[in-house]
Amino acid sequence: MNQIVSTHNLSKRYGDTYRVKSVNLSVNEGEIYGFLGPNGAGKSTTLKMILGLTRPTYGKVTVFGKELDENRHFILSQTGSLIESPSYYGHLTGLENMRVVQRLRNVPDKNVEEALKIVRLEKHKDKKAGQYSLGMKQRLGIAMALLSFPKLLVLDEPTNGLDPAGIGEIRELIKSLPQRYEMTVLISSHLLSEIEQMATSVGIINDGTMVFQGSMEDLQSKNRPTILIKTQNNKLAQELLYRKHFYHTQHEDFLVFEGLTDEQVAQVNRILVSSDVDVLRIEEHRKNLESIFLDMTGKESSL
Repeated sequence: MNQIVSTHNLSKRYGDTYRVKSVNLSVNEGEIYGFLGPNGAGKSTTLKMILGLTRPTYGKVTVFGKELDENRHFILSQTGSLIESPSYYGHLTGLENMRVVQRLRNVPDKNVEEALKIVRLEKHKDKKAGQYSLGMKQRLGIAMALLSFPKLLVLDEPTNGLDPAGIGEIRELIKSLPQRYEMTVLISSHLLSEIEQMATSVGIINDGTMVFQGSMEDLQSKNRPTILIKTQNNKLAQELLYRKHFYHTQHEDFLVFEGLTDEQVAQVNRILVSSDVDVLRIEEHRKNLESIFLDMTGKESSL
């Protein structure tokens, strides 16, 4: 599979502090790559370096197989982006703002119409952008990024300011882009539940350092199931299971076991039942992406 974006030891230092340190990011063609991290983790700085908006302290950026430093114009001509917050002229209408970008991008009128339709702004195109709601401004920024229907779309926190319905719309839009327009999408967020529903691959950054990179399946495989067992006599159950080397913790009325296989769960159940300990409930709990993220970063999942 072709690599669309790759970085090698990408780093940015301000004074003695590294905002980004030795990040090796890899985005393959046709992927939706979710770039996750708490606020201040280094996501936006990394994306700015990938787009040539910030110069790295050291390290290398390669996009479409070409080094950014030597091929900046070509790379940016094939890339659409929305970083931090949308830029627009408040005294111009949504359509007029799109026309400005259209001239810069040198794309046909049909692109303007389609981009506005995709983000559902076609009915508000003649309203001044300064009068748009926060969510509408965000959608206008995404429409501008989509205008040239680029090979690579880079979106930094694209659901900021959107209500739940708007978030759902943008999520479905992003999910459709690789197949519909053969785009590769690199999207950053601290809304982990959103990335979980969109991304095919994930990179997690914390304090400027990548702590995980791989497919969504790879990330979920780090999630060992927890088995919770409730019995009529937990004290006796504990004694019986300790003797058979089944070790656990306790949470409220449940005995908690980490990483048991199905066969081991059945064995635990047999031990208890054969000793006349009534098993009232057996539950399997799997962590969602947010819990895994919290374990990796030691920070609250959405700040």
